Amino acid sequence: MIPLSSKLESREHEFSQMKNALEEHEFALGGSWSYEGGSFDRFLDEAHKVWLRLPFDVVSGNVDSESDDNHARIKMGQPFVLRHVYNEGLDEDTVPRVMGGLINQFQGPTDPDAEIDSKWIDKAKHVLGEVEQLFPH
Repeated sequence: MIPLSSKLESREHEFSQMKNALEEHEFALGGSWSYEGGSFDRFLDEAHKVWLRLPFDVVSGNVDSESDDNHARIKMGQPFVLRHVYNEGLDEDTVPRVMGGLINQFQGPTDPDAEIDSKWIDKAKHVLGEVEQLFPH
């Protein structure tokens, strides 16, 4: 994980406004969001292993990924680049479960903090600069 400095850090925004603007720049609401916080994520490589993550905390209201009419306000955290390295193929340690298969289909990364090539850090900074221009303060 490589932290990046950003003009977005510590700024507050309407969640739906931020989400809509970022979706137009290939970001998605990260899968581990909750009503208290989450992140907007964008892959930087074709294999979807290197990501730019824009974390946030909910300041007021509740985040709802399905509704743009929730009036939640979020406070942006420090962006960072991360690289996930996954085992290719089947996970030999899985235990078959009907309900578990519906919820957790994917194995965890073998190294969630794998080394990141400088070209991805440069690309992340470039993308972050574009995003910062969307939200001048």
